[in-house]
Amino acid sequence: MIVESPLEPGRKAACAPPEAAGMPEKRPDSQVGASLGLQGFGRPSVYHAAIVIFLEFFAWGLLTTPMLTGLLSFLSAPLIGALSDVWGRKPFLLGTVFFTCFPIPLMKISPWWYFAMISVSGVFSVTFSVIFAYVADVTQEHERSTAYGWVSATFAASLVSSPAIGAYLSSAYGDSLVVLVATVVALLDICFILVAVPESLPEKIRPASWGAQISWKQADPFASLKKVGKDSTVLLICITVFLSYLPEAGQYSSFFLYLRQVIGFGSVKIAAFIAMVGILSIVAQTVFLSILMRSLGNKNTVLLGLGFQMLQLAWYGFGSQAWMMWAAGTVAAMSSITFPAVSALVSRNAESDQQGVAQGIITGIRGLCNGLGPALYGFIFYMFHVELSELGPELNSDDDPLQGAFIPGPPFLFGACIVLMSFLVALFIPEYRKASGVQKHSNSISGSLSNTPERGSDEDIEPLLQDSSIWELSFEEPGNQCTEL
Repeated sequence: MIVESPLEPGRKAACAPPEAAGMPEKRPDSQVGASLGLQGFGRPSVYHAAIVIFLEFFAWGLLTTPMLTGLLSFLSAPLIGALSDVWGRKPFLLGTVFFTCFPIPLMKISPWWYFAMISVSGVFSVTFSVIFAYVADVTQEHERSTAYGWVSATFAASLVSSPAIGAYLSSAYGDSLVVLVATVVALLDICFILVAVPESLPEKIRPASWGAQISWKQADPFASLKKVGKDSTVLLICITVFLSYLPEAGQYSSFFLYLRQVIGFGSVKIAAFIAMVGILSIVAQTVFLSILMRSLGNKNTVLLGLGFQMLQLAWYGFGSQAWMMWAAGTVAAMSSITFPAVSALVSRNAESDQQGVAQGIITGIRGLCNGLGPALYGFIFYMFHVELSELGPELNSDDDPLQGAFIPGPPFLFGACIVLMSFLVALFIPEYRKASGVQKHSNSISGSLSNTPERGSDEDIEPLLQDSSIWELSFEEPGNQCTEL
């Protein structure tokens, strides 16, 4: 019987039905999928993922308040990603968006509860790991980098448009209306996930019911971290992400104050700068990313993005005039291709039932950097006696260049050196090679739901990422074989 492959929509697979093999159906239509509304509207697609991301970050962007992600997301992202590999993407999309946006209405209801919940919501601010796993479920390998670019571009579009809208509403009608609109957008996002977003994880990978037990080994947040040291490829990718995103996180925390206090940008120029970089980032992640991936390959695209990031940070560090910041901003837009390219590299090398935990590790490392980066930049500014105060006076007029210091922005130059180390590490990431023949389906978190005995030795543990293709897979179950054509 010819049926559609659950891993890659549009590809066909030859499968023996469970009834023919004498096996009962694993998941009747009336079970969990229907009761939880996992069907959604239409087939799961990149558009569903893009809308979820846009609405979530648009809601926070209206408040002109950054969505907090703390050090705990370093552990929560791999855990949530791993559990989404078992139970499906939709429940965890709903959970991450709900808890991330829950503090928004509390800004006006109870400031005390707002600050209490904002610390908790940072643990759940890992939507990207589930979203990228969702995209991996619904795209073929050669489409994945372009799809990740579109999702990242949607994120950039939300941050470009929402602060200006929020600032206008605040000045014209007051902050209460802004909070109300942001709350409505967040509720719209939650309703969209509940009603319209279909489950993307293949049914044969999910358990038959929510009553199935999950062992601590499956839910252990440190399990994925242990695998990092056992797989050289994922270890190199993790180091690359850490060294590249650490200065980027520090830059986000201080750069706009730096533009105002040191370079002399006014509020209008800062808003124009954000809009320019955001629009160019959308173009880079949608147009240039797909072209570069086809012409240069995945690894070389990552290296090119890191090169742009080095140039951008060095220019920020030595730049003392406004035009230098504008020029460096265009380079910063091109460096935005790095994250979707890295995510595509991880996804291409991960098994189909490990997409969540693989993307969760990357998101967790970024969460760790979000905690360490601002502290690092603040310390370096302090060491070089560069004081940034949001309430302080502007040191320069809009047209006068900074006088005195040879290196106006020492943290940015230090960040360029860190990215250089990331570039050198990325050189050793092995090229992606397609395996010949058929590859064995991995026995990961979802595989442990069966009654297979645990393997004890380290050499029996499969690496988290594989340097081989996931285009051709063989799913072997007792009495039921499914082979892609």
